[in-house]
Amino acid sequence: KQYLIDMYGEDYVLQNGLKVTTTLDYKLQEKAETVAKNFAPRLASDYGASNTAMVAIDPRNGDVIMMVGSKDYFDKEIDGNFNIITAYRQPGSTMKPFVYAAAFNKGYTPETILFDVKTEFSSECTPESKLKNPKSTTAKCYSPENYDNLYEGPMTMKFALAQSRNIPAVKTLYLAGIKDSITLANEMGLESLNDPERYGLTLVLGGGEVSPLEITSGYGVFANDGIKNKPRIVLRVEDTTGKVLEQAQETPERVLSENTARQISDILSDKKVRIDSLTNLLNGVPREVAIKTGTTNDYRDVWVIGYTPSFVLTAWAGNNNNSPMERKVAGLIIAPVWTALFADIASSLPNDYFKKPEPTPRDT
Repeated sequence: KQYLIDMYGEDYVLQNGLKVTTTLDYKLQEKAETVAKNFAPRLASDYGASNTAMVAIDPRNGDVIMMVGSKDYFDKEIDGNFNIITAYRQPGSTMKPFVYAAAFNKGYTPETILFDVKTEFSSECTPESKLKNPKSTTAKCYSPENYDNLYEGPMTMKFALAQSRNIPAVKTLYLAGIKDSITLANEMGLESLNDPERYGLTLVLGGGEVSPLEITSGYGVFANDGIKNKPRIVLRVEDTTGKVLEQAQETPERVLSENTARQISDILSDKKVRIDSLTNLLNGVPREVAIKTGTTNDYRDVWVIGYTPSFVLTAWAGNNNNSPMERKVAGLIIAPVWTALFADIASSLPNDYFKKPEPTPRDT
């Protein structure tokens, strides 16, 4: 309704009986709303997450085919009529594929070796993360930890991304460049990322804010072999005489090389290297799925984004007031919600597979 008001004016929309055809799949919408409500009590009691949101798009045309902005639109206690899908939240590790894609664009490959070791990234600090100038009021040290507080030494970029290791991800951002990584993310649909100086190296760990709709659209570029279709929710608007006032047009745009998109999808869909908990959640799901989770450092947001070549589904949990949840990773909190919906609808989706990227020298 707000979209229509913005386009045609409130008086016209309220008084002229417009007929609007949306992109929503009503059956999928109903199922998603049911799943969100069914999981809501457990998410609240076990993890302190008062809200859940989900969105799905068809990456082949950008159609938003499902959108659940909160677990209950009418729940005033959680501001239920506030749409999380268009709000800006920190994405955690779901940002990592965009940075790795920027690195692959520069010639790095999934087989490039990185070192997962304790690292101090600030030149103003010692390797032990102590300020070189203790009197400085502006200098800050930056030595991030992995989610399991372990260090695994040398590993490929493929393994680092599949296992969501934080330290190699920050090193990948350094190699790809912050500005180039943001430029690529912008081109892929994450237009709200616009302040490189504020994010710094935390960008790859979710230091910037994006909307779930933006990042879902961005993952759609990976799903669609590097071609972006902007998200759309209105297909056609007619007046009372049947005159078409608006007809949606497809505007595909290549923003990522075909091979880079396939490299990311190949990593995120590889059962042999991704985190065991994700593989276990997908056991029995009759589709090949690329999947990534994200948890913010302060546990205010947890995410799962999974996709096939023709379907992208994002699930989020947290609190509208930005208060933290229990200190659990996304796989424990929101992944079961994502899986419950995807498993229910998987058999109705096209049985398509990701195309393999070109082999790197080490692969041959």
